[in-house]
Amino acid sequence: MAASFLTLHLLCAAPPERDQPICVMEEMKMSKKLAVSLVTLIALVAFSCVAMAKDLVVGVSWSNFQEERWKTDEAAMKAQLEQMGAKYIMADAQASAEKQISDIENLIARGATALIVLAWDADAILPAIAKAEAEGIPVVGYDRLIEKKGVFYLTFDNKEVGRMQARAVFAVKPEGNYVFIKGAPTDPNAEFLYEGQLEVLAEAIKAGKIKNVAAQGTDGWKPEVAQRNMEQILTAQNNKVDAVVASNDGTAGGVVAALTAQGMEGITPVSGQDGDHAALNRVARGLQTVSVWKDARELGKAAAKIAVELATGKTPGGTIKWSGGAKGVEMEAILLAPVPITKANLDVVVKAGWIKQDILCQGVTGNCP
Repeated sequence: MAASFLTLHLLCAAPPERDQPICVMEEMKMSKKLAVSLVTLIALVAFSCVAMAKDLVVGVSWSNFQEERWKTDEAAMKAQLEQMGAKYIMADAQASAEKQISDIENLIARGATALIVLAWDADAILPAIAKAEAEGIPVVGYDRLIEKKGVFYLTFDNKEVGRMQARAVFAVKPEGNYVFIKGAPTDPNAEFLYEGQLEVLAEAIKAGKIKNVAAQGTDGWKPEVAQRNMEQILTAQNNKVDAVVASNDGTAGGVVAALTAQGMEGITPVSGQDGDHAALNRVARGLQTVSVWKDARELGKAAAKIAVELATGKTPGGTIKWSGGAKGVEMEAILLAPVPITKANLDVVVKAGWIKQDILCQGVTGNCP
C-alpha cells in the first residue's frame, strides 16, 4: 500500500507530460487498486482472527462433577467458548488429586492452549500447573484458589459469602449455641468462608451472646459427611444447638437431614450457598434460612472469556491485584459479587431464570414466595 501511495504521488507531482484529466484518471486507477488492496488485507486479517479462534482449545479440569452446580458452570462455559470460536475439552478428577494431576497433563497433551482448573487439592496439583506454565499455557484458577504467581484467580468474593451467611443466621438467632459446618479442609475457600462468618459474629461471641460449640470440616463437601458430623454434634450437645452456619447448600442439606431426624427442622436457622434448586426449595419451605446465590452462569461465561483473552495475550477487563491467600502471593484476579437469597427475595432467582416457580414451590404449604 505504501508503494501505491508513493507511485501516485510521483505521477501527479512530476512535470506534466499529460494534461490534468489524464493525471486524475491515473489517480482514480490507483485509488481502485488501493481499495482492492485494503479489502484484501481486511479479509486476510479477518480470516486470520477466525483461524486463531478456531485454533484455541480450552481445557477444563473439574475437581468432581457430582455437585449440581458444576453442570451449570460447564454449560455457560461451553456456550461462551462456542460463541468465541474456541474448542472445549474437559476431564473429571472424581475427587482425586492424583487423577487431577494426570488429567491436567492429559489436557495439555490433547492440545489445550489455555486451562481452567477447579482444584480438588490446590497444593497437590502445583507440579501439573507448573508444567502447563512451562509450556506457555495460561491457567485460570476457577472458583477455588490455586495460590501460585502467574495463575489467574476467578471466583466470587468468598469472605463476603461467609459474611452474608452469618448475617442471615444472626438476624434470626442473635444468641445461643452456634455450630459451623465448614467445607473441605483441602479447599482454601472453606477457610475464607469461615473467616467471613467469624468477622460478622466476633462481637457477639466476645460478648458471650453466641457460643461456638463446634466447627467441623466436611471432607469433599459431601452432604452425607456433613449429616454424619451434624448428628455427632447434636449427640454431644444434647440437641442444644440454636443455629448452624453451613458453608454450602450440599452441607446444608446434610445438616437439615440431621435436624429433621431430631424434630428440629425449621426451628434451627441454617445457611448455605450456591443457589442449588433443592436448597432454594428448602428456603421456600422454611427449612433453610439463606442460600447465597453465586450465579454460576456468569462465572462460567467469565472463565471462558478470560481463558481466551489470556491465550491471545490480552489482560481481561476488571482485573485486580489480589493477595488474600494464606501465602500472601500477589495474583491477578476477578471477584464477582454474590447475592443472599432468603424467603424475602426468592423472586430474584425466578426472574433471573435460575429456577422455575413450580420447582421452587414444590411441597410449599400456603402461598409460595
